[in-house]
Amino acid sequence: MAVPQIALLVSSYERPGHLQRCLLSIACQRDVPGGFEVVVTDDGSTDETEQVVRDFARSVDFQVQFVTHLHNGFQLARCRNNGVKASQAPYLLFLDGDCLLPSDHVSWHVRQRRRHVVSAGDCCRLDQVTSEQINDSKIRDGSFVNTAPRAELRRMARQHRKAVLYNLIRHATKPKLIGNNIGIAREDYERVNGYDERFVGWGCEDDDLRLRLRQAGIRIQSVMNRTFTYHLWHPYVPSAALEWKAGPNVKYLQRQSRLTRCLSGMTHRKPEELATSLTGQPQSYGQVVEFLPQLTSQATVDTPDIEVLVLPGTGEFTGQADCQLLVVLDGTPIPARQLRRADAIVTDQLPPVPTAKPYFPLSQFQEAVRAVA
Repeated sequence: MAVPQIALLVSSYERPGHLQRCLLSIACQRDVPGGFEVVVTDDGSTDETEQVVRDFARSVDFQVQFVTHLHNGFQLARCRNNGVKASQAPYLLFLDGDCLLPSDHVSWHVRQRRRHVVSAGDCCRLDQVTSEQINDSKIRDGSFVNTAPRAELRRMARQHRKAVLYNLIRHATKPKLIGNNIGIAREDYERVNGYDERFVGWGCEDDDLRLRLRQAGIRIQSVMNRTFTYHLWHPYVPSAALEWKAGPNVKYLQRQSRLTRCLSGMTHRKPEELATSLTGQPQSYGQVVEFLPQLTSQATVDTPDIEVLVLPGTGEFTGQADCQLLVVLDGTPIPARQLRRADAIVTDQLPPVPTAKPYFPLSQFQEAVRAVA
């Protein structure tokens, strides 16, 4: 059997009724070049969710898989990575199981896909009454798209215009990624090691992915002027924060440094496996080998994860790595410029000025690596 061109990765957790309607809207997709596969990426549902997927799989002529794990808090990042690992297609489309797709949604994503460009958007939110009135018949004939509130359609248009502007001005953190409608090449997703599974609990996993994609030189392009999904109403999720800044993952999202290829993603990397580059010319290689023996085999790498500057010595941070680690030996004064650029400092001396950056003794170099990674 030929490998399909696109994998639809549908996130779900204990909303079987919503998932059934979502899957029906997927079955109604038309004119998809090269065909598609579906992977329902479940977060440990214990209700009839799995049976809904199995019944659906028997009713369609394309591949449908169900992947799940024991529920242990909200683990959306893990779900999505597991779904990607179970799929084969070279292009990925992330969806939520409480959203409906217009009949040309997948076709549009396939025809407009580009390497190093992510197609992204938001969903049109339907209210409770409207959501309850959408039955199988309205999904099959596509008339559910006519139920979208005008206010929501105006909001989507505004969001698209803002996204275009953000790209023009090269905004550092926008446009946003929202996981109910993300199209991305598999090679680009794997380039950043997928979602960071350290995000457990509600929120911020999409924001982190967007920042790491940007670090990798991958652009975000709004598709809200062409296609978007329709979100079915459901009661408020108790685990969701009332305000974004109160979310459990905000502190981790706003960390000092960020690896482009996260540690806990599609593959789980150990800190000692990171590519570490020694910059400049240390005054004493003997001390460097004593404290940092792992650098001797990784002194020259093309794309380092971590750049290490050792003082006393010559040179300064080049900025070519994701994270900068400053190692200070022998009580050498710490230049203010290097202190500002470092993500963490490894030294047995006290900082020359108050700083919020993490300090570690020389004996805890690996702990410093974990801190910046």
